[in-house]
Amino acid sequence: MTPGAQVAAAIDILTAIETGDRPADDVAADYFRRRRYIGAKDRAHIAGHVYSVLRHRAALDWWSAKRFVDIRPRSRVLAALVLIEDWRPEAISACCDGDRFRPARLSEAEERLVRSLSNHTLRHPEMSRAVANDLPEWLEPYLERVFGKQLEREMVAFNAPAPTDLRVNLLKTNRETARRALAGDGIQAEPTPWSPIGLRLRERVPLGGLAAFKEGLVEVQDESSQIAALLTDARPGMRVVDFCAGAGGKTLALAAGMANRGKLVACEVSLYRLERAARRLRRAGVCNVERRALSSEQDKWVKRHARGFDRVFVDVPCLGTGTWRRNPDAKWRMRPEDLAELIERQQQILRSAARLVRPGGRLVYATCSLLREEDEAQAETFLTAETDFSLLPAARAWSETIGGTSPGGEDYLRLTAAQHGTDGFFVAIFERCAASPGENPSLCPIAS
Repeated sequence: MTPGAQVAAAIDILTAIETGDRPADDVAADYFRRRRYIGAKDRAHIAGHVYSVLRHRAALDWWSAKRFVDIRPRSRVLAALVLIEDWRPEAISACCDGDRFRPARLSEAEERLVRSLSNHTLRHPEMSRAVANDLPEWLEPYLERVFGKQLEREMVAFNAPAPTDLRVNLLKTNRETARRALAGDGIQAEPTPWSPIGLRLRERVPLGGLAAFKEGLVEVQDESSQIAALLTDARPGMRVVDFCAGAGGKTLALAAGMANRGKLVACEVSLYRLERAARRLRRAGVCNVERRALSSEQDKWVKRHARGFDRVFVDVPCLGTGTWRRNPDAKWRMRPEDLAELIERQQQILRSAARLVRPGGRLVYATCSLLREEDEAQAETFLTAETDFSLLPAARAWSETIGGTSPGGEDYLRLTAAQHGTDGFFVAIFERCAASPGENPSLCPIAS
């Protein structure tokens, strides 16, 4: 493909993202699936254009508005070519020549835009703090309360592409053997700094064709998510629930920790996701998982199995602010009312899942969120309402499961892109009092 054809494809994908309600990676995958003639290198260039715009949409729109150009996918791509990818105005004009497979010729306003931006950088002193950090304006106060003076540093990290992290499947191999298997396919991987079962790739590669992936030796999973599963401390012979299992990434990690012994129930309201999980479970060699479709968090199955499990892992739906490195389009779909609805739903899910925990068992609450409203505040609300649960300090759980000192806090675990090189992630661990029959659970001692 010519550079112009790549730019045209990027504009088409961004237009489909803006006019639809599907995530960017789904839209892009569908676009390429329908055009199998587009090779891997061309796909990489097109994706580069698309994600440059999605990561920095606020700043790009600011420049377009300042130059009195209509804000739309095309103007964003043109601005990004100049401000982010360092294209010269002449190169942009050349690739936008109206050919059948290339963008239409630049209008006078667009010509002025690309030429005027050639002397500027992406950031400008007149930008608001939110725009300069490529944030929705309404979210900036929430993140400022979390990061304070470190906000700019964190947003630089969250606006950068994420590496590809792999979790080694301990049911089939160990980290060094998996690393050698990848090296046999010419893939260089390094141990992740925090997770003892993780590998980080030096560059992006198509994983589907690798022997190590096809044989189930490794699974794609960000290091933060690996750590959350490890802190659950799901051991062989236990009864465990992954309450919001999704497509099964953490289910796989929990099953590996259990060495395929005991019972692990993967609960999910989406049948499609459970079906996807089935394929992954087979490839990984997992045989102790029951997939359970629930009508909601209040499904009668929960009541029937109350106090029946040693560990209950709850990765609740959230705004996903911690995944912006991978899903930058998500930030532009969020609304304040979404946060309010999620906060209520998270508490409902958490308190319903808590019913499954046996006396002496543990409940693990996790989010891929950066916001205190979805994280610490939810943990504190839960502890106030559920007096037979106490907080198990995350630092203690880290010492017992991973070893050493927790890098992300004492009571709770909070991981971020700038500090830890991971997605943003939060974990709170609660323990149900091992009260004797007839004993008042409110008298349970606080975990220390």
